[in-house]
Amino acid sequence: MNLTNASFFDLSRYAHASLFAADEYPWQALTRLKTYLADYPWPRIAWPRNPGPLPSTLILHEGMLTVAGDISIEFGDATKGKLRIFREGTLLDGASVLMAGVVLAGGPLSIGKGVLVESGAFIKGPVLIGDQSEVRQGAYLRGHCLVGARCVVGHVTEVKHAIFLDDAKAGHFAYLGDSILGNEVNLGAGTKLANLRFTGGEVLVKTPAGPISSGLRKFGAILGDRVQTGCNAVTSPGTVLGKKSIVLPNTTAPSGWHPDNSLIR
Repeated sequence: MNLTNASFFDLSRYAHASLFAADEYPWQALTRLKTYLADYPWPRIAWPRNPGPLPSTLILHEGMLTVAGDISIEFGDATKGKLRIFREGTLLDGASVLMAGVVLAGGPLSIGKGVLVESGAFIKGPVLIGDQSEVRQGAYLRGHCLVGARCVVGHVTEVKHAIFLDDAKAGHFAYLGDSILGNEVNLGAGTKLANLRFTGGEVLVKTPAGPISSGLRKFGAILGDRVQTGCNAVTSPGTVLGKKSIVLPNTTAPSGWHPDNSLIR
C-alpha cells in the first residue's frame, strides 16, 4: 500500500508540482494551497471589478487586457488549441477570451494562454487557470482554485479550494470541494465530491492498515491520474482513488483508500 503523491500523480510536467512533496500523502497539498496562492507571483493586470457581469467581451493577449471591439473569434475547443482570435485578419497567438456576462468578484486572478471563460461564469479569487482551459457557462469558482492546463470547469460546476492537474475535466453539473483531480481525470455529469461529514469532526482516511488522520475537517476526494466517474456518482468525504479507477454511474464511493484500477459499483 503506497499512499504518497508519486503513486497517484505524474507531476513531471505540472507547472505547480512544487505544491506536492513526493513522500507526502496527496491531501497534504490541500493544507498548503492557500499559502501557495498567497505567495504566487500574480500578474499585474487591472481586472475589471464591476458589481455585475462584464458589459463587453475582453481579450487578454501578452499581458494586455482590451475590449474585443473589432476582434473576431473562432470558438473552437480551447482544450485542443482551437480557440482562435484575430485582429484585422492577424492571429493573436495565445490570446484568451472573457465573454461578456462573466462576473469577476475580486481577489487575485491569473488566466493562461488560449483560455475561454464563457458568459455566466462567476469567479471569486484567488483563482489560477492554466493554458488552453475552459470555464463554461454557469461555472462557479469560489476561491482558492488551482486549475491546470487543458482543463474544463463545466456548466453549472462549483469548485472550492481544489486542485486540477492537467487535462482534468469536470464538464457538467459537478461539485468539487477540498479535492484534487489528477491528470486526465474525467467526471461524469452530476458528479459530487462531498467534503464534510454529517457528524462533523476530522475526516479520516480508511486503509487496510487502519485509519490515517488527514488533519482536515473538510476533505472531499483525491482522484489519481485517469480516474473516471459515471453520471451522478458521489464520493464520500475522504475518498482516495488510485490511478485508472472507475466509479460507475449512480454509485456512492465509500470513504477510504481504493487501489489502482478499482471498480466502484
